[in-house]
Amino acid sequence: MHLLIYGPGRLGGAIAAAATAQGWRVATMGRPSADGTRRAAPTADVVVDASLGTALAANVAHALAGGNRAYILAATGWEADQARVRAMLAEHDASAVVATNLSLGAALFLRLAERAAAWYARAGTFEPSIVEWHRRGKADRPSGTARAIARRIVAVDPRWAGPDETGDDDAGDGARSRPQLEIAGIRAGAAPGSHLVTFDGPGESVELRLTARDRTAYADGALAAARWLTARPRIPGMHPFDAVVDDLLEAPVAVPA
Repeated sequence: MHLLIYGPGRLGGAIAAAATAQGWRVATMGRPSADGTRRAAPTADVVVDASLGTALAANVAHALAGGNRAYILAATGWEADQARVRAMLAEHDASAVVATNLSLGAALFLRLAERAAAWYARAGTFEPSIVEWHRRGKADRPSGTARAIARRIVAVDPRWAGPDETGDDDAGDGARSRPQLEIAGIRAGAAPGSHLVTFDGPGESVELRLTARDRTAYADGALAAARWLTARPRIPGMHPFDAVVDDLLEAPVAVPA
């Protein structure tokens, strides 16, 4: 397997290290030079974009020009460019796995939070909230993972407005819309990330917590997504990371000899 990684920072470096340990070939692509030029993209089995969201669309265009047709889009904060990226992929018959968080544990955590939210919504007296804590240098707030968790919660608990809605704004007729689901973000220290989902009732609280100890979990997920993309031809366009997880969950449980 040959990976081409855009954004050789913390996440890109972890993915490169994991791929190299598996015997894969890895090439990296840094930022364009001051005049906006950069060397041509080599053709790889899979391109991983672990850069900033503001650079992702240009990176995809650059890699497509090099003949690349399989992508893992792991940057966050590029929602405004999503239609443009989708169109570029379709034009070139390219496929991409899109993930705000490449951790397999996080993907399962999202499903767990969604199922729990549905249960506590039926109980009626529990209020959900999210707290996410990342290193000081992380730019986006709330994190992409926190926004993904929130979307899953409001999908099954319609009492709350999600991160893509205006929430408790006046509707113009004297009525109030749904209150916003509370998402608190902390930027301090150097930890890769922690997410806490709380369901708080009158006399008790229930907490679900996801804590990343390092970036190896994201790297493992990236390699799983690369294997999924190359296992057989994929439909052009964007595929959720859940598709990779679904395939993994269908595999039989390995029992130690």
